[in-house]
Amino acid sequence: MSLLPESMAGWIVIAILLFWFVGAYNRLVRLRAAVLQAYGQLDAALGKQLDFVQASIAAGPQPEAAPTGELLSSVAPLQAATAQLATLLGATRLRPLDVGGMAALATALQVWIGAWQRQHPDQVTVFDADGTLSRPVPLQPGTTTTVVSGAAEPIGWPEPSAAAEIARSQFNLAVAQYNAAIAQFPAVLVAWAVRLRPAAPLL
Repeated sequence: MSLLPESMAGWIVIAILLFWFVGAYNRLVRLRAAVLQAYGQLDAALGKQLDFVQASIAAGPQPEAAPTGELLSSVAPLQAATAQLATLLGATRLRPLDVGGMAALATALQVWIGAWQRQHPDQVTVFDADGTLSRPVPLQPGTTTTVVSGAAEPIGWPEPSAAAEIARSQFNLAVAQYNAAIAQFPAVLVAWAVRLRPAAPLL
């Protein structure tokens, strides 16, 4: 018994399903490519932030200048957090859609930001996702920032530039659109067939 349809109507149905599958696949691939492109911009922005902090560490007083080692103990956490973030950023660059890798990068980023804020509490600026507004980061207990519902809380970046926050916002938006697309029925069947997995935002 042949599995091929014997009527013209059967061939038409197969053609429609094939065209639909190709169209849905192409859409998912475009959205996935948009996530990868947005991550490339985010990676570059985070690299500039790392360069800024590393230059700040190199330009600061040398640890041997502190008679009791107090400077060494205060700079060491920032140096360690910077090295860890640089390592995870390199690993995530190879697999930017890996959920576990992005979660580890987000954790390292928060540790790094915290270390910078403790070392330089007066040199932290928070930018909105659109990059148009900036304000000092709230450091007092109990203070909060105004965050749009569903959006990630703004990060107080070391370098006074909105580029990183804009890039993070664009990456998270691209991830949200991609994840929503592969979760929709019947596109979820295409995603399952070609093994497209959800991505993770940088929160």
